[in-house]
Amino acid sequence: MLLITKKFQWKEAFYITGNELNKLKNPNEAIFYTSGRTSNEAAFLYQLFVRKFGTNNLPDCSNMCRESSGSGLSETLGIGKGSVTLDDFSHSDLVIVIGQNPGTNHPRMLSALQNTKQNGGKIITINPLPEVGLMNYVDPQNPLKWFGSGDKLTDLFLQVKINGDVALLKIILKLMKTQEEEKGGVFNHQFIKEKTHGLDDFLTDLEAYTIEELLPQTGLSLEIIKEATEIIINNDKIIICWAMGLTQHKNGVDNIREVVNLLLLKGSIGKKGAGTCPVRGHSNVQGDRTMGIWEKPKPSFLDGLEKEFKFKAPRKNGYDVISAIEAMYQKKASVFVGMGGNFISATPDTEYTAEALRNCDLTVQISTKLNRSHLIHGKKALILPCLGRSEKDIQESGAQFITVENSMGVVHQSNGHLKPSSKHLLSEPAIVAGIAKATLKNTKIDWSLFITNYDFIRNKIEATIPGFENYNEKVRIKGGFYLPNNARNNDYTPTLTGKANFSKNLPSDIILDNNQFMMMTIRTHDQYNTTIYGLDDRYRGVLNERRVIFMNPEDIEKTRIIKIR
Repeated sequence: MLLITKKFQWKEAFYITGNELNKLKNPNEAIFYTSGRTSNEAAFLYQLFVRKFGTNNLPDCSNMCRESSGSGLSETLGIGKGSVTLDDFSHSDLVIVIGQNPGTNHPRMLSALQNTKQNGGKIITINPLPEVGLMNYVDPQNPLKWFGSGDKLTDLFLQVKINGDVALLKIILKLMKTQEEEKGGVFNHQFIKEKTHGLDDFLTDLEAYTIEELLPQTGLSLEIIKEATEIIINNDKIIICWAMGLTQHKNGVDNIREVVNLLLLKGSIGKKGAGTCPVRGHSNVQGDRTMGIWEKPKPSFLDGLEKEFKFKAPRKNGYDVISAIEAMYQKKASVFVGMGGNFISATPDTEYTAEALRNCDLTVQISTKLNRSHLIHGKKALILPCLGRSEKDIQESGAQFITVENSMGVVHQSNGHLKPSSKHLLSEPAIVAGIAKATLKNTKIDWSLFITNYDFIRNKIEATIPGFENYNEKVRIKGGFYLPNNARNNDYTPTLTGKANFSKNLPSDIILDNNQFMMMTIRTHDQYNTTIYGLDDRYRGVLNERRVIFMNPEDIEKTRIIKIR
């Protein structure tokens, strides 16, 4: 393994990488993974290099956490992103938080939820665990709020069974349908008529289920579900937020589409205070996808690259994370390049993934810090340490900034202010450019020019990706700018029907035997994805330990694991 830390070694590292890539019989024998930490500028250069090399093998962390959201939303609303802005929370009548724990995973979101409450809105929380941060909120930036019990956030808490979300939503939808038929005033008929498709098929499918068969899957009483339904019926500006509690299931796409069904019935899309809000964890996981980090690129995106850079882009879909692991395991791929992330720890089936990486002739890790993936590597291995986002990035034209896109579709600057930990560190864009120059011998792209000033990269992004007009000017305005969002504008023409689509979805098909239990993994306090900063989970009262199983006391008694007094 070669750890690149000195100036003279960078040229050697780029040569080794380029040489191994050019030895491949086919470009599809290389895997180019990306973490959501990567900036827009680095991600754009990375995917450009990979496609110039000749493959769409661009798996990324979205494959493991957000693919179901993107798929479900694109199919129903025509865009794989959420439709709300941060300001919408201040105008919402009702926010439903489902399969998400902002207190630990998205703490900044708590202030947005507090704004909802302060402006008269209600919050329904649906989660297998009652989380402290969702029950009460103490503003850490307001010392006067540090005393007392804090502000109550959740008006109604539904402790649903793990993966009982579709069953719960179907009961709510059936109750809404019944009241619409009996009293009227529940469905937004004008919105449904003008903007949606498939209502009759959806309602017919809904009749195939009975509340009696669905209720046991939820673990809830019908009374509390009726209470939640009444709140939904009596409010029109509804935001539904979710995270991996909905996406990380075999029926994850069904979960997302059922959420959309509810919003469509109420007409709660495309207006202030209402819409979809998938909450992402990485700092630029959404921006990376916008920049083209995707194994299934849209033809229009590739058309833009071809027009601007005068080359024939590969059209065959590449490997996602799972198929990339399988390809390496089966020795169909022999070079792995990881731009950020901790691949071995973030992916499923650790032993299988480890064997897959060991099968490679070369593994390259572009990283800000050491992690487990650096120890599980191919026959040759490179660790290329790069500048962190908090460090100053000085290039030929002076100090540089990079840009990212948040969960609301806002593109804004990110500036480093710390002195780099080593004068030999390169930025991610510089590393990508170095590998590209060493690999693409006859390229007409001036990779070195891009690194002198990142404005040149942004100019190319503007030229190839819609929504980035006047990129360098707009991103220099404080707060950045919103990218176009068709669902936010109540325009659903990108879907196959040209309208927002109702859908038919299946509840979980998992049936547990006696003494069988379903386990879910959850993130704990002082943890950011695979990075653990401390052993205490103060929100749940667990000290000096990370590997803890929470179980219902009745289940513990029934299985006689320990005796509950």
